[in-house]
Amino acid sequence: MLSYIETIKIAIIVFPVIAFIITIPYILIQYHKYGSVYFYRTIIVYSFILYLIVAYFLVILPLPNKEEVAMLTTPRYQLIPFTFINDIITKSPLNIKDLTTIIPTLKSQEFCQAFFNVLLCLPFGVYLHYYFKCNFKKTILATFCLSLFFELTQLSGLYFIYPRGYRLFDVDDLLLNTLGGIIGYFIGSLVIKILPSRDNIDKRAFTLGTKVTLTKRIVAFLLDIFLFHIIYFIFLSLFSLFRINELLSKLLYIFVFLLYYCVRPLNNNQKTYAHQFLNLQLANIKEKNKIKWWQTLLYYWYFYFFNIGIFSYFIIFFQYLHYKNIISINYLVLFTGISILLYLIYGIAYLVKRIKGELMLFEKLSGITLKSTIQVPEYFKNNE
Repeated sequence: MLSYIETIKIAIIVFPVIAFIITIPYILIQYHKYGSVYFYRTIIVYSFILYLIVAYFLVILPLPNKEEVAMLTTPRYQLIPFTFINDIITKSPLNIKDLTTIIPTLKSQEFCQAFFNVLLCLPFGVYLHYYFKCNFKKTILATFCLSLFFELTQLSGLYFIYPRGYRLFDVDDLLLNTLGGIIGYFIGSLVIKILPSRDNIDKRAFTLGTKVTLTKRIVAFLLDIFLFHIIYFIFLSLFSLFRINELLSKLLYIFVFLLYYCVRPLNNNQKTYAHQFLNLQLANIKEKNKIKWWQTLLYYWYFYFFNIGIFSYFIIFFQYLHYKNIISINYLVLFTGISILLYLIYGIAYLVKRIKGELMLFEKLSGITLKSTIQVPEYFKNNE
């Protein structure tokens, strides 16, 4: 029992690292599919991932030394079904005629091992039925496949890292794990009646997705910057064959900027690559008017080069003056501090206006803003 607890502790420690790695892909996938990152769904998905990590670690941990494994002479597999029943009858204190042996039997290693094998895949059955909407047959098949994966992991010596399997491949484990999934399936039927259904979760996510939230704007902005610079560096790599100078590289940067943020949206239904993936679109504030090229240029120029870069430009300029011995280090530090403070104030004001749902200056000047292209599917409207 203590070994199980220690293994679960290790899984909980590892989970934040894995969660951090998958968070960005998860956010992008959710915005792409639903237009929002619904908190309730996130709890379910991440708890499912935590469960899988715990289950996997319970199968492989603790890891032995390779030398110890090489010296093992124990059987590698057990292929006789229902051997666990015989073990409980013959090796535990169980005596059918003596009721006082029931408690010691429940505490015996033979019973606990079988019981924990059932528990191992029980949550899997719950998740499959409740969230993934699997029917009974699919639940049985998926649970069996998961159990088979665990057993093959043990049989292969952790994918042949070890010279042989350091744990027993047991057909009874397949049966007990699958039984746990079946029990979980029926528990999932009860969970559906208590917690919001998958359809309700999806409907709420789509409804939230019809709004352009601050978080979605930030994700779109960062994804656009990432994709824009990838394209720029591809162009730069191609032109570097001709040994271009610093001026030409800057002109190339402007060219790629215009190509990505102006030409691309105008020829792609007012969408950048990030907007297309995240179900966003530039829209004229005056809905009847068609977006002009200069509006797109003004929108992005102001947004990127003024909102984000203006304070940085001044800092770089004063650093240049300092290195030319035109201003002292004290003035440079003072100006940098003031610029950062102004930038923070501006950032807070930006967040406040966005939270209130007000238009920013660059949107008012350009006459365009972002809108969501997500729509609640008719299926959910028809089932209200």
